[in-house]
Amino acid sequence: MFNRIWTFYLLADNGGGAATGGGGFATALLPILIIFVLFWFILIRPQRREQVRREQMLKALKPTDRVVTNGGMYGVVTSVDREEGSVMLRIDDSNNTKAKFALWAIARVLTNEPSGQSPKS
Repeated sequence: MFNRIWTFYLLADNGGGAATGGGGFATALLPILIIFVLFWFILIRPQRREQVRREQMLKALKPTDRVVTNGGMYGVVTSVDREEGSVMLRIDDSNNTKAKFALWAIARVLTNEPSGQSPKS
């Protein structure tokens, strides 16, 4: 696709007939502008969407939510301390094992997923 765009760009640049002065700075800037726009839509925009989704997930975190940490630890939220930026997870129900994690370490919430399906990675 990029090869065709570049070919059209070169053909349009050569097809003037009369000498017009070479096209100038604006013509040379066009391919860079196209690359920047593609870069924006392919990389930056999806990353910002994911960041907003993650912030909303962490703001909505509440006790009794089932979560997975970045390290792969499964647990149930028992308390959230937003000032400290930490969350207490109950890891084992049989002996009431709890562990404290940083809020940023929560990878995803499993509460809203239908039972019987594995969570997306």
